[in-house]
Amino acid sequence: MNSSEQLLRGKVALVAGATRGAGRAMAVELGRAGAVVYATGRTTRERRSEVGRPETIEETAELVTATGGTGIAVPVDHLEPEQVAALVERIDREQGRLDVLVNDVWGGDHLLKFGQRAWEGELRDGLRMLRLAIDAHAITSHYALPLLIRRPGGLVVEITDGTEEFNTAYYREMFFFDLAKSGPLRMAWSLAHELRQYGGTAVCLSPGFLRSEEMLEHFGVTEETWRDAVAKEPHFAIAESPAFIGRAVVALASDPERQRWSGKSVFSGDLAKVYGFTDVDGSRPDVGGYFVDVVHGGKRASAADYR
Repeated sequence: MNSSEQLLRGKVALVAGATRGAGRAMAVELGRAGAVVYATGRTTRERRSEVGRPETIEETAELVTATGGTGIAVPVDHLEPEQVAALVERIDREQGRLDVLVNDVWGGDHLLKFGQRAWEGELRDGLRMLRLAIDAHAITSHYALPLLIRRPGGLVVEITDGTEEFNTAYYREMFFFDLAKSGPLRMAWSLAHELRQYGGTAVCLSPGFLRSEEMLEHFGVTEETWRDAVAKEPHFAIAESPAFIGRAVVALASDPERQRWSGKSVFSGDLAKVYGFTDVDGSRPDVGGYFVDVVHGGKRASAADYR
């Protein structure tokens, strides 16, 4: 989609958890499509969250506006009901509508210790991950959905890591992380049932191997030089830019027949096969197929075969 295709002009979106990574990219691509985008998160130019990274919601809002949309940064801790309620009241007061809700709140990567069993480590860290991945999403939906259903055709996108099929087949190597990333799958399924009578759609969407700011730093590369990291991690060859999942959300939001996806969980690459959008390099990375066939299945193939 290019900047001239303002398919979402007049639409209002809330991207909860839009500070960086997939959240930022989804906000930016929604803006590129012409939407008014409320970008929320805990890290601002005045204060950093527990994640400790420098990206801010103000930067995200500025990027949204630069693409042709309208970006509005609102500091919100989505675990605080009063803050979420105030956010939705503001959207209602300023816009009178909400067309797209993206539940992307996470911020638990700094708590990950893969291989750690349920009875090991700090219990408070595991429970914090569940709060971030489940409670924050539930609180946001509770307050935002009454505004979203005011008009038929609203879209809820729950963001997680992995699809139902993938996460059922493969253990995510940490008890609390596995639970945290399973919650949004069921949320989308449940909301699909509750939104049906209002003409609404709920989908659970997962990025693939995401080239987030943190991941690029981990490998010591940039978005321009990311392929240099393949020597250290061969599977990084299937990595996708954050823009890929952003384009997936725009494809859903602009599809008048999007209810066909309601209740389902999909990778960005699954939607790319149907809608025809590409990543920034013109490819369509199929991380689900690559991990099932090559990483876990032992098939002799390269990442290039899945792009």
